[in-house]
Amino acid sequence: MLEWLSFIAVAFLSLLLTALIRRYALSRSLIDIPNARSSHTVPTPRGGGVSIVVAFLLATVALGLAGLISSSVAIALTGAGALVAVLGFMDDHGHIAARWRLLGHFAAAVWALIWLDGLAPVRVIGMTVHPGVIGQILAAFYLVWMLNLYNFMDGIDGIASVEALTVCGGISLIYVLSGSTGILWGPMLLAAAVIGFLYWNFPPARIFMGDAGSGFLGIVLGILSVQASWTSPQLFWAWLILLGVFVVDATVTLFHRLLRGEKIYEAHRSHAYQFASRRYGKHLPVTLGVGLINLFWLLPIALWVVLMDGEGLAGLVVAYAPLLVLAFRFGAGQAERS
Repeated sequence: MLEWLSFIAVAFLSLLLTALIRRYALSRSLIDIPNARSSHTVPTPRGGGVSIVVAFLLATVALGLAGLISSSVAIALTGAGALVAVLGFMDDHGHIAARWRLLGHFAAAVWALIWLDGLAPVRVIGMTVHPGVIGQILAAFYLVWMLNLYNFMDGIDGIASVEALTVCGGISLIYVLSGSTGILWGPMLLAAAVIGFLYWNFPPARIFMGDAGSGFLGIVLGILSVQASWTSPQLFWAWLILLGVFVVDATVTLFHRLLRGEKIYEAHRSHAYQFASRRYGKHLPVTLGVGLINLFWLLPIALWVVLMDGEGLAGLVVAYAPLLVLAFRFGAGQAERS
């Protein structure tokens, strides 16, 4: 009962905060005006993702004080999440040099890993691999990549929200079925915070998430996956599988842009999902498509890995293979076509 009351309270708070932020953005003309690099055509208020940040962090602090979330996890989430959100908020309202943003991102990642005791040993092809120093450094890069790729993938109405909601919903189901309910609070609360915002962000969006919200979602999802690795190595693989749509599209796009010598921090419209939205002329089919892929392709594979003790790497390869095909089919990272 307490879980559901907390879920409803967080969702309602996020819903209300987004409405207030939207009203504030309209009154202060904090509007995202379409340009040649935009995927939208209608001027739209921005910064609504702050509601996700506030609702989730308040709930995390409250549950941490109540002893329902371990203090180390609560500190990792609130410290890293707040730093990334503040940097994103500042960048939304006035440009911050990429090097300083990146420094802040690594600081947030290191903070989280310190409080989580780093990444747990991972099982690969039947062998247990202890990360060691090199592995923990790679874990920091993983968290930084997660928050940045989530920022890159927040480019059409509702896509970042639907991704977070279906990933959190899927992993919550896996936690329940596998008996890992001790770590259920994190994804449940994040899903609740996203639902409240999604009411306003669903295509056609009435407010955008902004860097504060997208970066926050990326780092929190990454932290929750690292937390899960201490419960079971299979759960970490499940997280990687469920996040496949965003990971594959963002990584393939980055790789192609690097090959062409482009500045990867500059705005562009060359992700596969952006090409797809222009091909179909709408955001809704692409956003719904992401949710359907997560629920009916990636979730069953993640369930197999955890509940049937399947090989995590094999599950990841099977899960990502068709996503790679889709990314190349829609031209992820290719030069924008006129």
